[in-house]
Amino acid sequence: MDSKVSEGGLNVTLTIRLLMHGKEVGSIIGKKGETVKKMREESGARINISEGNCPERIVTITGPTDAIFKAFAMIAYKFEEDITNSMSNSTATSKPPVTLRLVVPASQCGSLIGKGGSKIKEIRESTGAQVQVAGDMLPNSTERAVTISGTPDAIIQCVKQICVVMLESPPKGATIPYRPKPASTPVIFAGGQAYTIQGQYAIPHPDQLTKLHQLAMQQTPFTPLGQTTPAFPGEKLPLHSSEEAQNLMGQSSGLDASPPASTHELTIPNDADV
Repeated sequence: MDSKVSEGGLNVTLTIRLLMHGKEVGSIIGKKGETVKKMREESGARINISEGNCPERIVTITGPTDAIFKAFAMIAYKFEEDITNSMSNSTATSKPPVTLRLVVPASQCGSLIGKGGSKIKEIRESTGAQVQVAGDMLPNSTERAVTISGTPDAIIQCVKQICVVMLESPPKGATIPYRPKPASTPVIFAGGQAYTIQGQYAIPHPDQLTKLHQLAMQQTPFTPLGQTTPAFPGEKLPLHSSEEAQNLMGQSSGLDASPPASTHELTIPNDADV
């Protein structure tokens, strides 16, 4: 978090980073970007969202403290609205809390936790929100995730207190920010069809992989396979010959140009130029 204090010491500009899943980001962006546009206009904060081909996205909120808190309130209430809507189609009786994940430089997490956990305990008790600081740093960064959950009002109060701690204890040394990696989709083959795994489901893969398949076939012939190929979790699909393997894969195959390994579970980046 960057901070800039004016002469009066009141006008503080903050930058807060949030880590969100794709579905959460979709909710914040809204149809044709209407929701995020409204949040920007009504809060006065700058809200930027990282590139879209990652399962995780970074939402950066920058502005004076009052604008930051307004933006946070709007996000928290939007997430609560989403939870309420999802419960209308559910048999669940208890309402799950709203959860936000902040990304905080690891050098500031000690101040947030406090001696013997005193500060984080104080924040939990005074706001009613649950606050957890991750023990490990996020991959390839010097930042940690701080998870806040509770009612929207509890979350807003919690964020205010965390901001105070962050301002009182600036980061030490250089911070390497966390950047989510682009998603890679595993591709599996069964019954002459290529599938990608999305959540718990295998989705038929579009034929765009045909080009990759043709390229791979030009580069290297299939070697006979005596191994098993994973089809779905817990199910083994035996392949006994290169001809059988090619028949199984059909025209929708996603192989790179290197010689095939014995197991044909392959990874194709979402942004592969095919």
